Amino acid sequence: MRKSQFTDTQIAGFLQEHAAGGKTTELCRRIGVTPQTLYRWKKQYGGVSSAELTRLKALEAENARLKRLVADQALDNVMLKDLLGKKW
Repeated sequence: MRKSQFTDTQIAGFLQEHAAGGKTTELCRRIGVTPQTLYRWKKQYGGVSSAELTRLKALEAENARLKRLVADQALDNVMLKDLLGKKW
């Protein structure tokens, strides 16, 4: 998937400007995106402030780390059960 040229905080700023009454066509022309992209951002990030976005990204990163940790422990448990279950 292609990486966006705008950060999440920039996108939130564009959406706040749009919500404040900025015209869609002028805003899209200025930042170089299509109106479809602007409305997709609005659907994805609608009503979220920059601080909330930063906190959300940090929580997602921590959640991914914890999921990897749990998966590693589950693999270790399975390996130990297999090892202890064998008859010598």
